Order: sequence, then structure tokens, then C-alpha cells
Amino acid sequence: MICEEPDFIFPMQADVYYPIVDQGVYGNVKKTWVLDKTIAGNFNSVGGAGKEEITPNVNITQKTSLIGRVKTDIRVSSLDAPHSMTNIILTNIRDKNCNYIYTETAGPRAGKSTIFEIATQEPFVGPFGGIEYYNLVVRRSENQAVDV
Repeated sequence: MICEEPDFIFPMQADVYYPIVDQGVYGNVKKTWVLDKTIAGNFNSVGGAGKEEITPNVNITQKTSLIGRVKTDIRVSSLDAPHSMTNIILTNIRDKNCNYIYTETAGPRAGKSTIFEIATQEPFVGPFGGIEYYNLVVRRSENQAVDV
């Protein structure tokens, strides 16, 4: 397992999970999420002063998105296996003092760290033509009942 050390540009850490995908007897897909690595990064809210985070409708939904940057390509596991962005989750986002920043207050993960899915990943190419870091947009997963 890889564990990147935080620094002044990437002061936070997050855990990256990839699934082991199995198929049941009836063809149903089951994902077992496995911790692969801890990455250094920096995450902040997208912003939206005046924008509601909770949408009151038939099913109350919570929409939380974060923007961030990470040192490495999270689509590649610690064993150099490529993964689809739909098969990656981030959780346990913590500050430099190892305090969880985003936690659930109700539901199946009450008191635990929020699970985020990857919405976008783009490389940032520096002035000398190399990738310096990766920009991310992550969104709160609708399924917070995942066992990680």
C-alpha cells in the first residue's frame, strides 16, 4: 500500500478504494471495496454562496461537490492496474492533524467519514511540459451505506 506524505501544497490525506467485482448466481454485480492507497491532496468546497446543499423533494438529496488536486493519477492503483473513474471512491479526507473534515451526521455512516465518487480528473501540465498534479472534482456518493 502506498502512503503519500502531505506537504504545504498538498496538506490533506485521503484514502482511495478500488473494488473487487464479483457476479452472483443471478448475474447481480457485487463490489467489495478494498483500501489501496493513501494520497496527499488538497480539497475545498466548490463554493456556492446562496446555493442549497439539501434539496427538499420526494427523496431528500444532499449534493456536495469538492474541487481538489492530488499528486498522482488515482485511476492507477498501487499495483499499476488501471481503473475506471466509476470504480474509485475516496473517503477519510483528513487535515494535517488527521482530523476527518467531511463526516456524515445521520444514516448508515453516521459519525463516519463521507464517501466521495470521482466526477472529473484532469492533469495539470506545467510550463516545462510535464504533469505537475491532477485536478479533481469529487461528489458525495448517494450510497453512503457502502462497507469500506
